[in-house]
Parts: sequence; C-alpha cells; structure tokens
Amino acid sequence: MVKMKIVYEGQLRCTLTHEQSGSVISTDAPKDNHGRGEAFSPTDLVAAALGSCMLTVMGIMAAKHNIDLQGTSVDVSKEMVATPLRRIGTIGVVFHMAPGIPQDKRSMLEAAAHSCPVHKSLHPDVNTPIQFIYL
Repeated sequence: MVKMKIVYEGQLRCTLTHEQSGSVISTDAPKDNHGRGEAFSPTDLVAAALGSCMLTVMGIMAAKHNIDLQGTSVDVSKEMVATPLRRIGTIGVVFHMAPGIPQDKRSMLEAAAHSCPVHKSLHPDVNTPIQFIYL
C-alpha cells in the first residue's frame, strides 16, 4: 500500500506528499474553476499520470526485449466537459517514439501502453485518443 498526505493550504491550493519517497508536489485550481492556475490541477495530474503510466509500462516491456526507448516523449492534452457535470472529457495522448524501434516490436509496445493501470482505471466516458508517431 502506498500512502500520501494532502494538506489544504488555502486559496484552492494543496500540498501533496508521497510518504515513501518524501516527494512533494502542489496543486492549484485551474483559472476556469476559481483558481489561479499556477500549478497542476488535480485533473491535470490525472492526465499526466496517464501519459507517465503508459510510458513507464512501455519502458518495462522495452527493457524485457532490449529495446531502447530513451528519448521517447509524450504530449498529453486534457479537455474538461461541463455537462451533465464537470469532469474530464478527453485526455489525448501522442507518443513521439525514439528512433530505431524495430517495426516488429511496435505493436507489442503499443499493447503495453494500452494495458497501463491508469488507463484501465479511467471511466469509460473519458475519451482517450492515443497516437504513436515513429521516427
């Protein structure tokens, strides 16, 4: 079990501490929801977690097959919807794959990305278009 501590600092800001590592991040409400948008919002973290999780799971698979993913990057976009209630509507994920990934290994890496726990934990109403761009 992983534990985190979250403290409300006021003015719609929170400090999040990962107890095992001591890592700390802050959140702020977005400008379109009464905040200043000066840090990741909680829903931004969900979107970032999706991209990071997918890339991490791909990295695990790549290591098992001696594939070098170093330099691969992910662009993540998040769009909110307001009806019937405010929630994440779409998280778009675009992978820019490192050069030299063998053609015959690409579908395996893509399948690994789709199997990440964050992706599997999202509600089916959250649209998640995913694109892989190979150099």
